[in-house]
Amino acid sequence: MPDSVLVIDDNPDNVVLIRILLECEGVEVATAEDALQALEILKTRRPTLILMDIQLPGMDGLELTRHLRRNSEFAGLRIVALTAYAMKADEEEARAAGCDGLHHQADRHAHVLRPGTCLHQGLGKPGSGFRRARRVTQ
Repeated sequence: MPDSVLVIDDNPDNVVLIRILLECEGVEVATAEDALQALEILKTRRPTLILMDIQLPGMDGLELTRHLRRNSEFAGLRIVALTAYAMKADEEEARAAGCDGLHHQADRHAHVLRPGTCLHQGLGKPGSGFRRARRVTQ
């Protein structure tokens, strides 16, 4: 089965760009615009990684992460938070919510797929050459 990613982001431009980049790498991609759509998808699919915007409408990305972490069914699910801001508080909040990493979208997504970045960390593919996304550790 190919690696799969669930992208949860309400910005259509972000979703299209991430989808194109991931699919070019042979990754299966599912997308959701908000937490409720994501929960519906997760009823029938188990992605290798979730790339989740922190600022979703309704239930935000960190609240959804906390919800998933409380459910043992999603215990092994890797979640990387996406944020447009590069603030220390975002990293701390992401860690506290249970995210495995944090990627700053301010750089846009040109380096998301590069070895050593959040996608490759989430999929467990080692590599080097691109700037690393900040990894949140517990």
